[in-house]
Amino acid sequence: MGKALIRLAAADARLVVVAAVSRSGEQPADASVPSFRADAIGDCPAFDVAVDFSLPDAFDRLLDACRQRGAALVSGTTGLEGRQLMHLAEASSDIPVLWASNFSLGVVVLHELVRKVSESLADWAVEITETHHVHKLDAPSGTALTLGLAASEASGRKPAIESIRQGEVIGEHVVRFSGMGETLELSHRASDRDIFARGALEAARRLAPQAAGQFSLAELLALEG
Repeated sequence: MGKALIRLAAADARLVVVAAVSRSGEQPADASVPSFRADAIGDCPAFDVAVDFSLPDAFDRLLDACRQRGAALVSGTTGLEGRQLMHLAEASSDIPVLWASNFSLGVVVLHELVRKVSESLADWAVEITETHHVHKLDAPSGTALTLGLAASEASGRKPAIESIRQGEVIGEHVVRFSGMGETLELSHRASDRDIFARGALEAARRLAPQAAGQFSLAELLALEG
């Protein structure tokens, strides 16, 4: 994701990447972008917004750096603990923040569809199946959990979630509503990881000028671009 973010940002004249941060501090393919180890994030030059696709153990340090600098934070890191989500909410009193389990524009629409169907078919059983590559560490996926929360908030029924890890599948989510003698399925399949990077960069561009607060991806996309 980091490589995709740098590559796609370089093609967008509205964006300037001032630093790349990783556990190893590895130099990105674009030699014009300085690289830093995660434990040296305080040495990064000034930035307006950070885009985070890392691991939970790096999240706290980045959030603190953003608060200290008054910079916005866009995070797609999944597997965060409850205390980390609480700290993110607290930080929203100082800076604009956005956490999303998925930055695909299609998943934004899927989330709203799941909510609407769950409201209309509140007595139907709901099941979610998510499939990802074998390297994905967290299960269920953050997207599946977010979709499940949308369904349960709308219907009061907690969906069953099945996680499958196979091959190099980028990401598939199927939400199945089952009633008496009929089934309705909503699904999303990602075939290119760039969709997540594009969504995150668009979110970053729209979040950076906002006042402090906690935003959703749907809210940002509704703002004038």
